[in-house]
Parts: sequence; structure tokens; C-alpha cells
Amino acid sequence: MMNCSVIKIPARAPHDMSGLGAAVEEGLFRPEEVVAVLGKTEGNGCVNDFTRGYAVMALKGFFAEAAQGGAADISYVMSGGTEGVLSPHFTVISRSGQGGADADKSADGPKSLAIGVARTRSFRPEELGRLPQVDAVADAVARAVIDAGITSPRDVHFVQIKCPLLTAEQIYEAHSREVSLITEDTYKSMGYSRGASALGAGIALGEVDRSVLKEEDICTDWGQFSTVASTSAGSELSCCEVIVFGNSLSADGPYHIDHAVMQDAVDGAALQGLLDRYPGEELVQVLAKAEADPDGVIRGRRHIMLDDSDINHTRHARAVVGGVLAYVGGDPMIYVSGGGEHQGPKGGGPVAAVFRRK
Repeated sequence: MMNCSVIKIPARAPHDMSGLGAAVEEGLFRPEEVVAVLGKTEGNGCVNDFTRGYAVMALKGFFAEAAQGGAADISYVMSGGTEGVLSPHFTVISRSGQGGADADKSADGPKSLAIGVARTRSFRPEELGRLPQVDAVADAVARAVIDAGITSPRDVHFVQIKCPLLTAEQIYEAHSREVSLITEDTYKSMGYSRGASALGAGIALGEVDRSVLKEEDICTDWGQFSTVASTSAGSELSCCEVIVFGNSLSADGPYHIDHAVMQDAVDGAALQGLLDRYPGEELVQVLAKAEADPDGVIRGRRHIMLDDSDINHTRHARAVVGGVLAYVGGDPMIYVSGGGEHQGPKGGGPVAAVFRRK
């Protein structure tokens, strides 16, 4: 049966692998069983945040040596920006065994954490933020669900997607081919890519109707969204990396995951409700999406996140949501990603919690 584990390791810098090395020596995880690493790096989280690529380079070097070449398929999802109290760290996700519908476990037994991974093909610049990206992500999410041995969309509680963005070089190359782009603003391209990826996840899980989705709905129709998608854009990749977190009877072990939906950036009650649901269990990690309400208000009060020309609104939102969830969960070393286009309701976003049964 599949057995998955989640541990988080502090990082003194994007290239700091000392914590991972110590964890391997202590037997906390086996490098050859790692399928994904989620990271919070201390850059600006914007187009020129090279701490993400720096961390990926360091992680690939670490696992190439630690796993003796057996780590080529690890998915690395680095989310830049640790504003406020958010603490830089890596979340290491391991998986052993293989789940499936015919796994030998009683239907009355508890479902345990199951992880699935997949990748899309590489995208051309003109495909980002458009339906080809939506469809490719939908296919990848569906494959990741199967890879996790999850048989019902109701058992999927978080879908983390790392997606590409447009750079000035790519825009110039597209001009040379005389093709149109969704935008020529590199920062805005992050939002379009995140939004298209989230809609793809929603289609795969039955939350968004592909038959009625139009290309112009991307980043305009906020009524179409996924309640479990969390997408993060970066310049360090050209495809989408997909990691599905859920529960399955085909998985074993003490870990499991659940999720709620924050209605706005200060909705700490969403996480508190998850904690109340599992009293006495250890909270291992919090995974969340942060967004600034596009109407410019939170609970009827005006905010200036969208009007600040010095600090991007995604950075404001990460600081707010990170502070709220760190208070509720009692730990600032959590994964909070900014930019919530089509990820939860307008101004809100999904929050998932990984628990360990005692």
C-alpha cells in the first residue's frame, strides 16, 4: 500500500541544505522516496524572484547525491515571498509503495494521506493564460489523481501547481513569430498563468464546467473557481508541475489531510474549524492561498493592497494571511502562496491542513 509522509525543515537561505542533510541522518525521510518538495523562499515572489530557481538548483544537487541518482522525477515547487512572519522552509513529501482501487485495506478503516504527481508539456508563450494551458493542466491533474490512487474528487483536498510566466525575452520571441499574447506585462502574466492553471484543476475535479468556459473568462469571471487549487507562477520552468494531496483507502500511515475555504484574507475561522475537527491530532503543516479582494474591500472596509505602487498586492496578501494562519495554527513555518485567481471565492482561498494521528 502507499505510505506518504510530510515533514517541514527550516532553511537559513534558499540554498541551505543543512536541515535536509540532518533530517536524512536522523532517518526522518529517505531521499529515494521523495516525490515533491514545496518551499517558501525569501525573495519578492514576483517575476525577478530568482530565489526560487536558486533553491531548485540547490535541491536538485542535494537529492542527486543523497538519492544516488534516484531523484530525477522529484517535483520542486518553490513559492517566493516570506513577508511578515512567514518563515523560510522546505516541506518534504515522501511516498513509498503504490496505491490503487484494489489495495488490501478495510473499507471501514480510516483513509490516509495519498500523494500524486504529474507534469504538463512545456508551453509556448502564446498558450499561457489561455485555454490550451487550462486543458493541459486539467489532464495533468486527472493523471495525478490516478497516480495518488484517489477514486473520488471529494477525497482531493489540495492541488498545488507550479506554472510558468512570461518574461521579456519570451515576449520578444513571440513578436518575432507575429503571434499574440494574453498580455505583454510580465507581472500580469503571473496572474493569467495562475488563473488558467486553477481553472484546469477545477475542470479535472468537476468544479468548473469546461463546456461553458470561454477564454475571456480567465481572470475576469470570478464565479468560476476551484476550492482546492493553489497555483504559483515562476520563471524557473516552462511546464506545470502538479501535486495532488488527498486521502485514500489505498494509502496507509498516520498522516491525513483536510481542507476548508477562507472567505477572505482574515478568515482564520476556516483553519480553526479544521483544528476543532481533529482534537488531539498533531498539526503537521498548513497549505494556503492568499489573495487581495479585487473589489478593494475586506468585510466592508477599504484596503489599499491593489493601489500600492511600491509593494505588489500579492506580497501584502501573503503577509496578512500568513499572520492570521500562523496565529491560529501556532506556527509561522507554513506554506502560504500569493495570487488567488480562480482559487477559491473572490478575495478568499483554500486552506488545507496535514494532520498526524497519535
